[in-house]
Amino acid sequence: MNIVFFGTPEPALPSLEKLIAAGHSIKLVVTQPDRPAGRGQKVKQPPVKTLALRYQLPVIQPDKIRRDKQALDLISSLSPDIIVVVAFGQLLPAELIYFPPFKAVNVHFSLLPKYRGACPVAWALLNGEEKTGVTIFQLNEKMDEGDILSQIEVPILPEENAEELERRLAVLGADLLLRTLDEINQITPRPQNHSLATYAPKIEKDQGRLDWTSPAARIDRQVRALYPWPGAFTYCRGELVKVHRGALRPTSNLIAKPGEIICINHEGVDVACGDHQVYRLQKLQRENRRQMGAYEFSLGMRLKPGELLG
Repeated sequence: MNIVFFGTPEPALPSLEKLIAAGHSIKLVVTQPDRPAGRGQKVKQPPVKTLALRYQLPVIQPDKIRRDKQALDLISSLSPDIIVVVAFGQLLPAELIYFPPFKAVNVHFSLLPKYRGACPVAWALLNGEEKTGVTIFQLNEKMDEGDILSQIEVPILPEENAEELERRLAVLGADLLLRTLDEINQITPRPQNHSLATYAPKIEKDQGRLDWTSPAARIDRQVRALYPWPGAFTYCRGELVKVHRGALRPTSNLIAKPGEIICINHEGVDVACGDHQVYRLQKLQRENRRQMGAYEFSLGMRLKPGELLG
């Protein structure tokens, strides 16, 4: 097929790579503009652009695709059979969605109609879902409401964080995309049941703040769901500390205040939660410092059992 590909971050890479490997003709790659990123705010190009240039594919980076007539005219002139969208980051106008013979399709990392929106992986973890998946659907002019072409369901692994889960879904989604394109003439699009819809809006930084009066399972979901961005965090002696990884430590008859450090050893730092269960901190990071093991962190801070976090 002749394809115009829309995508920006790393989760879009497996789909683009597998389309190329399968022999599809990528007429154009559309991605977001280069932007400052990281601690030094150096201008970086999107991962999709880097990959596209490696394969010597033409790339455009419209700031607002809906208002960029030059970009819209270019895409129309290429007469693609289909437009493929994977985590592009902008809504497409109707004139792009409907003009190719097979329209525009999106690879979405949830079991639509659940978790429509920008952050389906994070919200599935935050809400304690036991399963999620990938949906290939036809775009329309509304947010993730188009007819479903194909879908795959997978379990969420017990200690999987958002980065790990999204990486796994990206590969599964790329494989599902190829199968869907191979069978697209035989697929009857299935309307979504809008009464079952749930939403996954953008995550705000403050949602990473850990409340130690919460149950340990909630703390665990928060740490996993918000890695790597914006990251879960707590306070230690008034200093913000990011929590990159931890684990549940089931216990009984625990008498301690929420946020109280109850044990420090080479495995990590055990903290009491609001339901009298324990959450073990394993990887931490002080502001403007490197990430380190929680035990190493405790030595540097000279932490002792009985101290309170948060």
